[in-house]
Amino acid sequence: MPEESSVPTFDYVVVGGGTAGAVIAARLTEDPDVTVCVLEAGPSDVGDDSILRLERWMALLESGYDWDYPVEPQERGNSFMRHARAKVLGGCSSHNSCIAFWAPAEDLDEWAALGCTGWSAADCYPLYQRLETNDAPGDHHGRSGPVTIRTVPPRDPCGTALLEACATAGIPTVPFNTGSTVIRGAHWFQINAREDGTRSSASVSYLHPVLGRRPNLEVRTGLQAKRLLFDGERCTGVEYLEPDTVHSGTVHARREVIVSCGAIDSPKLLMLSGIGPAGHLRETGVDVRVDSPGVGSHLQDHPEGVIMWEAKQPMVTASTQWWEIGIFADTEPGLDRPDLMFHYGSVPFDMNTYRRGYPTSDNAFCLTPNVTRARSRGTVRLRTRDFRDKPRVDPRYFTDEHDVRVMTHGLRLAREIVAQPEMAAWAGAELAPGPGATTDAELFDYIRETHNTVYHPAGTVRMGPAEDPDSPLDPQLRVKGVTGLRVADASVMPFLPTVNPCITTMMIGEKCADLIKDGATPVTR
Repeated sequence: MPEESSVPTFDYVVVGGGTAGAVIAARLTEDPDVTVCVLEAGPSDVGDDSILRLERWMALLESGYDWDYPVEPQERGNSFMRHARAKVLGGCSSHNSCIAFWAPAEDLDEWAALGCTGWSAADCYPLYQRLETNDAPGDHHGRSGPVTIRTVPPRDPCGTALLEACATAGIPTVPFNTGSTVIRGAHWFQINAREDGTRSSASVSYLHPVLGRRPNLEVRTGLQAKRLLFDGERCTGVEYLEPDTVHSGTVHARREVIVSCGAIDSPKLLMLSGIGPAGHLRETGVDVRVDSPGVGSHLQDHPEGVIMWEAKQPMVTASTQWWEIGIFADTEPGLDRPDLMFHYGSVPFDMNTYRRGYPTSDNAFCLTPNVTRARSRGTVRLRTRDFRDKPRVDPRYFTDEHDVRVMTHGLRLAREIVAQPEMAAWAGAELAPGPGATTDAELFDYIRETHNTVYHPAGTVRMGPAEDPDSPLDPQLRVKGVTGLRVADASVMPFLPTVNPCITTMMIGEKCADLIKDGATPVTR
């Protein structure tokens, strides 16, 4: 595979073996004449049950598999909050709760309407079908793809009672991923996990079956990218830190480099390489290659609150992943997508409440309202020009009043659901925020102090029309102002989908591989 040069050279270099990067590498190397090198900063997940066992996912937060990024002080949000970003092969699909959604058609059609040609639901839904083996009914579902998607079995009696209470409160029991957007409805989630409890992450699904079996694929773990390399305007490779943490290595790409480091680290790597807002780069001591103000801008997330009750009966002691039910609602009439979502947790979730003095319990359940179409926007910026320093992540939570209104509505709706007679046998004392918090001001004070995130940062290297200077990528995911460079991960989203975005990020990997294959030209070796 390497050329006679001392620098290893491949057709493609994928920086980041995560939720999209693993997909791209696997798909490109289906052609035995195409060589690909994956650079992943974290370790391999092969044989590592702390990663592969889905029910253990919450232990990964703030662990050695987590970049664990603090947020900048928030004027209207929780400054204690941290963004978990996976540091392991498979990326956040190896780190999250594996809740599996197709993005609503309305979201994808809006992407296309914003100038992202080729990203409508009609364009993207066949890619979801290609990637999945789904146990749900419907001709639209895939039955032979690499990713196992299945519906959570209804084994939690408190969860069953909760769905009945939702129905009484006017939120019907409606399955997900049917092809129609659920605006008001609740159900057991679909998850990308196998029957034996192994997560069906991007690495498990796409890379594990081919590791060691494709001589044209080389996956290198434990290598953190320092910067992208250029010859004039063309991106030619990557410089990375060797595992000894002292020396540097390089790898070259004949055709393209694809950055798939996620919504925080992709803009960081681009900025370290001189692609970003010119003023910020100069202030940080980085030479400007391309003035691209959209790099690191437009950070969007799903902010998440929590309301928790002590349980009157023992909660389940086994679960697929402890967050098995979703509830969608609309907070105003006429919406074509829900603006409020809850995850139901069969466990206490006191990560942010206990430090503020709220009581907790070992036997509790919670609902976590989140703003599905949050309007607050933040930034990712370099802290210094040193790649080893964590970037400045400033989500600017709740700086748009829409997000405050929806989250406050969510706390009240959660109380209404749990007050239904079906939950009388389960719901004990409200632990947080507690029945004393009733006014808008009291509820928002609680939200601001204790909210979390669903860990869905997106939009920081967004794609858009070729003529839009605030979109760093064109609809083919190519970085504007240079050649031989694409980005493919959640950072490319024009806006964050209404639902959990992991499967959509895999779809982006599928789409990127197709775009590369369709536009590839023969290279003389």
